[in-house]
Amino acid sequence: MAADVDKKTSEAERKTAEKNGLRTPASESRFYRGVWTLMLVCAAPLVAYGIKYYQDTQLLKRHEESIRVLGAEGLFLFSSLDTDHDLYLSPEEFKPVAEKLTGITPSVDVDEEVIQDPNGETLTLEAKMQPLLLDSMTKSKDGFLGVSHSSLSGLRSWKSPAVPSSSFFASQFRVFLPPKNKADVGDTWWVIPSELNIFTGYLPNNRYHPPTPKGKEVLIHSLLSLFHPRPFVKPRFAPQGAVACIRAKNDFYYDIVFRIHAEFQLNDVPNFPFWFTPGQFTGNIVLSKDASHVRYFHLYVPNDRSLNVDMEWLYGASESSNMEVDIGYLPQMELQSTGPSTPSIILDEEGNIIDRRDSSSEPIQFVFEEIHWSSEISREEAARHLEVTFYPFKKVPYFPFPEAFKKAEAEKKLVHSILLWGALDDQSCSGRTLRETVLESSPILALLNQSFISSWSLVKELENMQADVQHPELGEKARLHLEKYSFPVEMIVALPNGTIVHHINANYFLDQTAMKPEEEGATVSFSAGFEDPSTSTYINFLKEGLQKAKEYTAQ
Repeated sequence: MAADVDKKTSEAERKTAEKNGLRTPASESRFYRGVWTLMLVCAAPLVAYGIKYYQDTQLLKRHEESIRVLGAEGLFLFSSLDTDHDLYLSPEEFKPVAEKLTGITPSVDVDEEVIQDPNGETLTLEAKMQPLLLDSMTKSKDGFLGVSHSSLSGLRSWKSPAVPSSSFFASQFRVFLPPKNKADVGDTWWVIPSELNIFTGYLPNNRYHPPTPKGKEVLIHSLLSLFHPRPFVKPRFAPQGAVACIRAKNDFYYDIVFRIHAEFQLNDVPNFPFWFTPGQFTGNIVLSKDASHVRYFHLYVPNDRSLNVDMEWLYGASESSNMEVDIGYLPQMELQSTGPSTPSIILDEEGNIIDRRDSSSEPIQFVFEEIHWSSEISREEAARHLEVTFYPFKKVPYFPFPEAFKKAEAEKKLVHSILLWGALDDQSCSGRTLRETVLESSPILALLNQSFISSWSLVKELENMQADVQHPELGEKARLHLEKYSFPVEMIVALPNGTIVHHINANYFLDQTAMKPEEEGATVSFSAGFEDPSTSTYINFLKEGLQKAKEYTAQ
């Protein structure tokens, strides 16, 4: 009873205190807890900022100390190993130096899911190569004036494959098998996905040694290492990786066509990096569905174009140093199987060894049945599937220069022509930004498909056409194009007879699309979804070409 009276009195006092604006012990406790919570919330960003400021200050100090101790060129070499840019070398980062000094190269990582059968079939590959033709490079025209001898040392000394021949387990080639959801002829998939795009930018130039390959990269790295000891399975520029397509199949075998984008680092310290980037590696493999047998393998750099390799080399000790760029022709770089994969031992029905292959005896002779496909597409169609996967802008077909004008005349359309010094649809390209932005946008694909016949050409190829007296009409069309060309890329709208009605240089186009909206009165359209300024500008360019073509035909 007394306790109840005390409780009521206490409650009455609390209400009276709150009514008079006074704090009770309970309310004060809540108040202070709120203040402390607020202070902690406000302090957290300040503490985080303080930690970040301290880390940045320490990094700056280490950078200044590195410059003082190593000098600019020494820091450049250090940075080429310091992949995480923390100014410390981990054992993994130091590994290339250890390998160089000791001459011992540890085995690369293997795909954990694949356990090689030591008694499984093996495949022998032969590497063939003809060195790049130096006189195909633009710099050769003035005798490589201004190009230091050390810059080209790695290129000049690379005359033959690093390893002329090597054997592989057939089961290693299971990396080319399709995933479970890709089983039909014409299906494509990423063997090694690209990790770069127009938004992520590109990988650093100041590197000498490739990262350790992992998973499916291991086989690709091993294959390319037959040509040169420093292949980079993932190149600096998009699109990276490897794509495969089922060209043919039956109950037991696949014929897989593939395309790989990779590059080589030809120089080593103390020379500055020299990047050698073939336009593409392509080829095909015929293998059993369980990857126990490989009937045929072929990988090569296509040599059907006048230029097929991009080369870039640095002239300074930092990522922002001057870089030289050139392009050239590589006559041959290929790997080919010497025959089908074969087992090292032959077992009878009871599992007893009845024949064995070793280095001292004659190889076991086999007779292989001919493969008949139950479903297939042409090699050209499979290659087009690969192209579209790598380059969505190829959803619109791009025809060779002569064929484009014939087709435009037959279909009464204009020619949308792109003239450049490197191929538009491989890694030797000088139009990366163009193909990765506007050319693959849906509105432009629709307009090109509706009103134009598209084509792209190398400057060198049109120069050859212009000089060809056997085909004067084609030579005149080439001359008109070359008259309008300015380095590096020129976009052109032409009539079927070759008359140029409109053109724009890539550099000018990029300058225009880089303008701020308030400077140029540019607008962003949402009428058919988001449309960026570069897409709008290119659509306007094409529409202006259509309008000018009407004026020409009216005259």
